[in-house]
Amino acid sequence: MNYRHAFHAGNFADVLKHAVLARVLVHLAAKDAPFRVIDTHAGIGLYDLASEEAERTQEWRGGIGRLLDAPLAADAAELLRPFLDVIDDVRAQHGPLAYPGSPEIARRLSRRQDRITLVEKHPRDAEALREAMAGDKRVKVIALDGWTALNAYVPPAEKRGLVLVDPPFEETGELDRLAAAAAKAWTKWSTGTYLLWYPVKDRREVATFHEAVRGGPIRKVLRIEMLVTGGGDPRLFNGSGLLVVNPPWTLERDMAVLLPALSARLRREAGAPFRCDWLSPEA
Repeated sequence: MNYRHAFHAGNFADVLKHAVLARVLVHLAAKDAPFRVIDTHAGIGLYDLASEEAERTQEWRGGIGRLLDAPLAADAAELLRPFLDVIDDVRAQHGPLAYPGSPEIARRLSRRQDRITLVEKHPRDAEALREAMAGDKRVKVIALDGWTALNAYVPPAEKRGLVLVDPPFEETGELDRLAAAAAKAWTKWSTGTYLLWYPVKDRREVATFHEAVRGGPIRKVLRIEMLVTGGGDPRLFNGSGLLVVNPPWTLERDMAVLLPALSARLRREAGAPFRCDWLSPEA
């Protein structure tokens, strides 16, 4: 339980993850029927980029700092608008260096009829998350292991929704665990949208993870991946990706615009690759 996202909030991986999360939430909110958001490794919900932790790593400067440094092309800016509006609202309320985590993004892009389940194992972070969400009756914060929650809280009472699985990847074998846990959850709720986040360090390990998901029961998996380096050194945090199970029909089209724009703004090396393709098609 040593991982603290406050050191990494707002980095390039957060920007990609939160941009995709916002697009999925906007799609879900386009229909009147209620939906459920389940965030299995939720963190504290709201971050201060002027904090000691954020200042120590400065990771946000290569992420949200770069993204906001200059205007984007109009088509990319339009697709990022829901995410950027959340940032503007949070900063108007909490100060110019506040940054919303996935719980805050989910809270602000959901509606009165929707429900949000936030799970955080770290006791201190769970308490901070509970304080950040206080007063919002749509939100339930649970201090629990995220892997346990992934199995326990699907399917939700609502027929629509998404599950964000964003583990800290502190321990060996967590990519294998993610593939197995997602497959088990999918067999219980095959119609939900799942966002499975992963880091890209050793690309061979990532390829093994992709093969494990492809060889399992899950179908209709869109792969979204963006590196900020050439990816040649497995010791580095070269990039990150999301496997999106049951993605909105608009997401592939959205990413064709967003990925080139985000890569051009956030990459550290020329030619850093990105991709959006189907890891596993619909059966």
